[in-house]
Amino acid sequence: MIIITASISTAFAASPDEIIALCAEHSARSRAEPGCISHRVHVDCEDSARLFFYEEWQDEAAVAAHFSVPESGEFVKRLTALVGERPEMKIYRADPVSMADLS
Repeated sequence: MIIITASISTAFAASPDEIIALCAEHSARSRAEPGCISHRVHVDCEDSARLFFYEEWQDEAAVAAHFSVPESGEFVKRLTALVGERPEMKIYRADPVSMADLS
């Protein structure tokens, strides 16, 4: 599984509501893509101007397909224009671990 996290600040943006709507629309569209396990955007409860994305994808091929969808590129362009910077993104490979494995 691939996990993607990303965050961006709306602190200096002219239209935070437009940004939140854009991000929610992107997450909903992304959840419909093949290989998407989870895709959500959250408002940080410690910093309400910070949006945090958490995504789970089946594998690298699903992530590559997601990034190649024209709407994904357009989303990043629109978000960057509204906020003034690209989201800070991290991508991880992950394997499930059970609690029994930790003892």
